[in-house]
Parts: sequence; C-alpha cells; structure tokens
Amino acid sequence: MDKQIPYLLELCREMKDKTHCPYSKFRVGAALLCEDGTIFTGCNVENASYGLTICAERTAIVKAVSEGHKDFKAIAISSDMKNSFIVPCGACRQVLAEFGTNWDVYMTKPDLTYHKMSVGELLPMSFSPSSLGEEKIGNGSGHLENGIEANGMMTEDNGSSAEM
Repeated sequence: MDKQIPYLLELCREMKDKTHCPYSKFRVGAALLCEDGTIFTGCNVENASYGLTICAERTAIVKAVSEGHKDFKAIAISSDMKNSFIVPCGACRQVLAEFGTNWDVYMTKPDLTYHKMSVGELLPMSFSPSSLGEEKIGNGSGHLENGIEANGMMTEDNGSSAEM
C-alpha cells in the first residue's frame, strides 16, 4: 500500500465536516491522490435545485483539474453509514473513468475500514474519451449510409418509406 493511503483515508473522513447537505443530511468526504503526490479534497455540496448538487468525488476531481492535475493514483471516500462501505454514484463513476480506469477507489466506513476497487471494476465497459474516436456509421447529414434515416424510417429504392 502506498504510504499516503492512510493519510488519504483520514482526510476523506475529515472532509465530511465541510459538507453542505441541508436536504439529504448525507455527508460525504473525498480525498484524491494525484500521481505526483498532490492531494485534493472534496465534499458534497447540495443545492435546493437538487440536480445542481455536486458530489464529494466530483468536487475533488474538479479542484485537481482546475489546478492542472489529470493523472490520479487513488481516491478515498467516506460517509456516516455505519454498516456499509460508501460507493460512488453512477455520475461519479463516469467522471472518475474520464481520467482512466486503472486507479484505485477506497470506499470506507466511519471506522476507516475500507474496500478497494479499481475505477474499471466499479464501472466496467465505461464510455471513455476513446469512445469518441470510434468509427461511426453515417455521414453526419441525418441519413445513414445503409438506407436508414435518423428518424428510424427505412428508405426503399422506390422512394417510399417503411417504419422499422
């Protein structure tokens, strides 16, 4: 284990004290370890317009990226759930995967016991930046090259359309 991991685990627990969660009362803290040893912390920040809430993991990632860091070793997350390890939500898993799938996620309990998984294990078959470079069908005009229009209608040779 990297010698910084115990410190990372403690930091994520401390970050719960900085949360803004007046609606859910569900405190989450995170600590993100960059490849160069720099650590960024985060906490969940709720909003009365619930969709604008940001999770602790994404807070830490955004802070790191805004300071020029994009290569990560590990992230630790903490909550107040006594009997379960805190796990990242789906949106956070996708954001973590944006920066690679071969780095560690330490999911803790309040007593700092943890379960470790890689980002790739948490989000198998993730949509990644490389997905955007995949070969695509179509020519960008709304019509696909195999005779199927973007609206789901199949164009026949005689000019009529048939619904698929």
